[in-house]
Amino acid sequence: MQIVDAALADATRRSGYWLVCKPGCTQCCVGVFAISPLDSSRLKQGLRELDRTDPERAVRVRARAHESAARLSADFPGDPATGILFEDDASVETFEEFGNDEVCPALDPSTGLCDLYAARPITCRAFGPPVRTEGGLGHCELCFQGASDAEICASEMQVDPDNLEADIIDSDEVTGVTPGQTTVTFALVTTPRS
Repeated sequence: MQIVDAALADATRRSGYWLVCKPGCTQCCVGVFAISPLDSSRLKQGLRELDRTDPERAVRVRARAHESAARLSADFPGDPATGILFEDDASVETFEEFGNDEVCPALDPSTGLCDLYAARPITCRAFGPPVRTEGGLGHCELCFQGASDAEICASEMQVDPDNLEADIIDSDEVTGVTPGQTTVTFALVTTPRS
């Protein structure tokens, strides 16, 4: 996470005023996306830590997660009991249009802030600055309004250039991490209380 956070700080510096992300902006908190087993593990740890430091807030996060899971379970292209997404072509295709209007359960609707900010997934950490994907160079639609292609490219964030996360997931050193991708909602509903 230190590498990703350092890359974000660098991209933020290079983006300057083009990057309009700020506390309370929740554009990136709407829509379901897949998270890695390590993201899931970090979220679970973050929620257990919240149980210890602010139990009332943890109860609210869990309640929002359970409400979200109830809305999403019927059409979830995976196993709703474990939260693990299926990897077959039909499930992957279904997931493309799945839960696009669902608000992240970690988002506190009264403040517009993430209750699990320190444990947020890599996708959340990298949202805003330009990031290269299979589809090209993408960024938050609220950022870089009127920027040239050169200005956007100059701010590109290298999220995991050495593919360290995949290496960690594939290594024998990782224990206690459930294999397979999931979502924030299902990672949180499968987190036991501390």
